Amino acid sequence: MAYVYVRQSSVNQVRQHQESTELQYRLVDRAIGLGWPPERVQVIDEDLGKSGAGGVDRHGFQKLIAEIGLGNAGLVVSLDASRLARNNRDWHQLLELCSVFGVLIADGERLYDRSC
Repeated sequence: MAYVYVRQSSVNQVRQHQESTELQYRLVDRAIGLGWPPERVQVIDEDLGKSGAGGVDRHGFQKLIAEIGLGNAGLVVSLDASRLARNNRDWHQLLELCSVFGVLIADGERLYDRSC
């Protein structure tokens, strides 16, 4: 599966910066362009309006981590890394799991292979 992670830091940002949210949803096309069939691309957007400073209340991030750890993910797509995690613990956990399970990370411009 390819997982597209969509997040804005606050409810105010979601309301005032809708173009950013729309750009993030369009990352589904990025995953498809990288070879994932549309039916194998899932959007995780439960964390819209939640800060990335800690993963405790970010159920979407926890779901993403679980899917990677279960071996269900082949690709994680986010507009930029800051959408995934804003603290080192979450960021390093994500990178470590992607490395161990051979999961690619992509943003709008690049593709990263942490297993190399």
